[in-house]
Amino acid sequence: MTCRTTFFAALACVLLSGTAHAQRMEDLLPRLTAEKNDSARFYIGFSGLTVSETNPVLDMHNAGVLLVHGQMKKDKVSQVLGLLCLGYDYRVFGSTAKALEYNLKGVAVAEESGDPRLLASAYAGVSTNYLDLQEYPIAIEYGQKSIANAAKVEVNMFTMVGPMFLGETYLAAGRLDSALSYTQMAYELTMSSGIKDYLGAIYGQLGAIQMRLKNPTLAESYIQLALQEGYRIGSPKYINIPYVALAEFHTAAGRPDSATSYAKKAIAAVQGTPFSTMVRKPAQLLTELYRNSNVDSAFKYSEMYKTANDSLYNFKAIQQTQLMTFEEEARQQQVQVAHAEDEAQRANNIQYALIALGIVVFILGFLIFSRSHVASAKVISFLSVVALLIVFEFLNLLLHPFIGSITHHSPVFMLAALVCIAALLIPLHHRLEKWATKMLVEKNAARRLAHAKRTIEELEAGTVAVPSGPA
Repeated sequence: MTCRTTFFAALACVLLSGTAHAQRMEDLLPRLTAEKNDSARFYIGFSGLTVSETNPVLDMHNAGVLLVHGQMKKDKVSQVLGLLCLGYDYRVFGSTAKALEYNLKGVAVAEESGDPRLLASAYAGVSTNYLDLQEYPIAIEYGQKSIANAAKVEVNMFTMVGPMFLGETYLAAGRLDSALSYTQMAYELTMSSGIKDYLGAIYGQLGAIQMRLKNPTLAESYIQLALQEGYRIGSPKYINIPYVALAEFHTAAGRPDSATSYAKKAIAAVQGTPFSTMVRKPAQLLTELYRNSNVDSAFKYSEMYKTANDSLYNFKAIQQTQLMTFEEEARQQQVQVAHAEDEAQRANNIQYALIALGIVVFILGFLIFSRSHVASAKVISFLSVVALLIVFEFLNLLLHPFIGSITHHSPVFMLAALVCIAALLIPLHHRLEKWATKMLVEKNAARRLAHAKRTIEELEAGTVAVPSGPA
């Protein structure tokens, strides 16, 4: 039995099990914008990303909207969710390269945030890609990182998905003891927390492990438990998968009657549902079972297999067309984001230019004013201090973004950098203040004295030049 448990499929079961109608992300944006708590915003955002299994194109649309929202609002939670969901959906479409590209971008943003909840989900997403690429050591490394970060947050889906997924990776790598250990850990966490929405996937994985360990009776028991869980959560997909596994199990054991019964039940579980193409595998199995005993039935199921195969091909062709439309929409959205960022940067540059121009005008006006005889020493001293403060604070304003980009906004490194800058600027500020104040005050005093002398001389000259009256 192949039990391909995926991270976001499990999250979807946990968050919106039984949801009848998909919610468009646009309807959730007001709540996302208003919510300030990262944890709450995470769950709000993900509630719009739960249709990957039934409508991956709509899911990609929602993920794209969430990603653009996160980029516009500088919200790393929304960015990570959008990127990882796009990575998962591209994986559904079979594009491993695209899936890995988006998941690695999600890891980069999650690592910038340092949020263990985002890191747990991002590392899990990337590990699925390396599992698909059969790069098992790398997949295991990311899976272990996911578990380590999931342990830092509340007991939830991450706590259980990490070991469950790591167990699947070890199973694919043929390391059965490790696969069993991590899958049992996932089972214990599931039972202790009471979050059982993907318990069926864990049972199925345990069944696959026991089958590889040559314990067929125990393997069948786990598959039966997985089937019960499929019925409990009402998932046609997760009812079909155990039935197919049981049919294959009984076929291998030489029990064609039981195999036929389970294969027919697998078909019935998904007929008339969005998962109707999943009749392919049981129909193919029934074709082989009936080939030598019932030609009519063999032909019937052979035709069913062909029809399902054609439907799957046509469905994927339609999805590929929709995917191209989505990618063009996503490109346009990215252009809008880039344009908005350029506009914001242009506005900042204009503000910086106006501030610099204002400082130059203020200093020129101050210098002109200091040359006038009406300016007193106290006024000149005060204005010189103000002018220097404005200049140095403007320098600090210019340097702050540069320092932030170098230190990645680490409080410790930011503080150290600002202290170093202050250690250089403060002595320079004091020296300039004393020099400028002394020079300007002395020049002003000299001008005032010269003006006073000229006034006295003019008065004296006026007194001498006064003509005497008639005798």
